[in-house]
Amino acid sequence: MDLTGKIIAVLPANSGVSSRTGNAWMSQEYVIEVPGQYPRKCLFRVFGEDRIKQFNIQNGEELTISFDIDAHEYNGRWFNEIRAYNVTRGAAPAAAPQATPFPPQQAAAPQDATSPFPPAQEPAGEGSADDLPF
Repeated sequence: MDLTGKIIAVLPANSGVSSRTGNAWMSQEYVIEVPGQYPRKCLFRVFGEDRIKQFNIQNGEELTISFDIDAHEYNGRWFNEIRAYNVTRGAAPAAAPQATPFPPQQAAAPQDATSPFPPAQEPAGEGSADDLPF
């Protein structure tokens, strides 16, 4: 998934050593604001010191973030994690659509195989005894 917006917060980096493998790890969280009539904010994480340095995300930048969403359970509670795997600076690529809550409406669009709804049917005529939908 992709989001395009402005970075409004850069949170401090977290680091430690894995108790399972003994390897060092590092992650950093950021907040992106997606513009629109009702601007949305999303907290995402970049994992790995090499990616944090490679992306070099700064407060106030306009970015397109490519990310994965996953959930994990801890002590009987579930938590979502939004982890960025790519960052593109500047405007969104032309092929990548913007994240919108609802697709735009099209007047009298032909029925295609991917539409979840059947086409609207014209009434059978006035005075028809079979005007019930079932």
